[in-house]
Amino acid sequence: MPTEQLAYPPRMTEFTAPFWDGLREGRLSTTQCTSCAEISFPPKPLCPGCWSSDVTWIDLRGTGTLRSYTEVSAAPSMFAHEVPYTLCLVDLDEGVRCLSRVRNAWDELVPDARVEVVFREAEPAYLFEFVLFADPSTSTSEEQELP
Repeated sequence: MPTEQLAYPPRMTEFTAPFWDGLREGRLSTTQCTSCAEISFPPKPLCPGCWSSDVTWIDLRGTGTLRSYTEVSAAPSMFAHEVPYTLCLVDLDEGVRCLSRVRNAWDELVPDARVEVVFREAEPAYLFEFVLFADPSTSTSEEQELP
């Protein structure tokens, strides 16, 4: 199967290289401030909490709670061939929120469902999306021990 070509290339810089490398290796990574411990997503060179530039890279579990979702049926021309697709807002277990696509069918989605990250090969970079946990009885973020 040929690798998907992205219509809109992601912004890759020397700073974001660990993020893109992590996706290629099956990890969702971001930055954490070593001064105040705030985790940011997407990764940032400065802490949004205390403005320290002393940040380090960490791997996220890639699990969270589906907070909201919407189906895109009219997209910018570069994404028109992909409609309809579903975007989701996920609160990751580490306490950060991210926006991504969700693979599940619209009628399978429910607010507060548990989701996990999956990776998708594309050129020039790997992407991440979310899927509902296969087992709906999976514990909620409040029940999981965080790092």
